[in-house]
Amino acid sequence: MEMDAGAMAEAVTRLKRAHGQLGGVIAMIENGDDCERVLTQLAAVSRAVGRAGFKIVATGMRQCQVARDSGEEAPMSEEQLEKLFLALS
Repeated sequence: MEMDAGAMAEAVTRLKRAHGQLGGVIAMIENGDDCERVLTQLAAVSRAVGRAGFKIVATGMRQCQVARDSGEEAPMSEEQLEKLFLALS
């Protein structure tokens, strides 16, 4: 299924933020920063990436539902969407 760039804007914003946070985590490690602070920031990066993934899956689910509601074939099956969703856990 091709992604609509407009529908993915929120996921892209989250990923860009996570990208910046990850750079900060790397710098913290290289500078020998406090372990607890590093892990707290790393957990934040992980959550941001996960949320972006869930946003992408949710958008795909909406696209499939819109297609079904209009009598078209959905771009992905429910099984494919479920597999993608579970890959994020």
